[in-house]
Amino acid sequence: MTTTPFRIGVLGTHSTGKTTLVQRIEMELRGQGVTAGRTRSFGWRAAEIGLPKMQRHTETSTEWIIATAIANEIELGIGAEVVLADRAVHDALAYYTAALEYRGEPTDSDAVEGLRILVTTQTPKYDLFIATRLDPEMPVDKEHSYDPRYRALVDQHVHRLLAEDQMDHLVVGSGTDEQYLAVQTAVRMTLKAVGA
Repeated sequence: MTTTPFRIGVLGTHSTGKTTLVQRIEMELRGQGVTAGRTRSFGWRAAEIGLPKMQRHTETSTEWIIATAIANEIELGIGAEVVLADRAVHDALAYYTAALEYRGEPTDSDAVEGLRILVTTQTPKYDLFIATRLDPEMPVDKEHSYDPRYRALVDQHVHRLLAEDQMDHLVVGSGTDEQYLAVQTAVRMTLKAVGA
């Protein structure tokens, strides 16, 4: 039995199936008797307190999201064998650098470097990363009016960050088989780690 929770971080641009994937992993694990804690997105909370998000992300809003996510993952880990991070902290950095590129601002600033250091301290705490991949052919949920250019930039920045930091991860597209395989891999790795 592990003394620290097995941690799975899911990241990717908006409306690419992250939450659905995390929910499926959680259901499978609970079915196997594994206690799982799942984070929620903090974007709505950031907006609620007046912090900008999406294309308007700032250093402050990004730092708040990262810090809040770290605290939430620690809290969930107190009573769970596995923590499912629906948006690993790396996601916030990718959203921020995508916003900077979208606005035509430099992405090699001290602010970006500081946030990158903060995110990098968390990398070893994750046991598995799963990154969704944008399928431009997939229709976007009608209730959301996403800017397609920004959405694509986030996808590029997520996968660039993973590559630059040489982080082992699963890439998951929108296909049913890919989703199924990712869920099964996550469940298998978790069960092995927690001794279930």
